[in-house]
Amino acid sequence: MSQSKREQVVSHLRYIRQELREMNQGVLDDGLLPEPGEIRGVMAQMEALHELLEGKSKTKTKGLDA
Repeated sequence: MSQSKREQVVSHLRYIRQELREMNQGVLDDGLLPEPGEIRGVMAQMEALHELLEGKSKTKTKGLDA
């Protein structure tokens, strides 16, 4: 994985982990579920991470198929 993609993955994971920590803390402290928009935001980040990683694995797959 190139350094740039590695940095992107690390950045996405840090953001996702932080958001999930905050949601968890809200549930533990207040007993309140996160807002739907917060959940959608984290899901969007997870999708972006998946697409970033999937793009890399598609490249590997193409190389094996040829």
